[in-house]
Amino acid sequence: MSASFPCSPYETLQGLVYFPRMIHKIRLHASGKLGEDYIPNLGKAFDLRCCLLLEVDYEELAAVVRGGVSDEEVWNWVVRHGKAPSAEQVEIWNGFMTKRGWRDEGTSTLLRRLKEGGFEKRTDIQTMFDYIDLDEGRPLQRLPLS
Repeated sequence: MSASFPCSPYETLQGLVYFPRMIHKIRLHASGKLGEDYIPNLGKAFDLRCCLLLEVDYEELAAVVRGGVSDEEVWNWVVRHGKAPSAEQVEIWNGFMTKRGWRDEGTSTLLRRLKEGGFEKRTDIQTMFDYIDLDEGRPLQRLPLS
């Protein structure tokens, strides 16, 4: 079985960036299609931050996802067992996550990953989300300025 990439971190569910990617990684892992490089970080890093925002345990969430429910059913479980973030919390989450690696504590990680991937000359890659999409072969996305 060949490995598959999870969806872009820019995808949203209930307005939250990254949440669909975390769900997709869980599903891919359960089906044996998640690349080996992803497995050590399941439930850590961005996954952990997302679970902290939603006030749910990653392993419990993963068990629900592995049960074969839809994304909406996962969301309903989160609301029942954790919390739905307010509109302001969603705005703050999305702003933080989509800018991670740009002039913050994540910059050194971004620069290291760019070098490891042979992308050190790509000055258009400014965030971890940009890097993830580049690394997984997706075109660079830019959020609309409002």
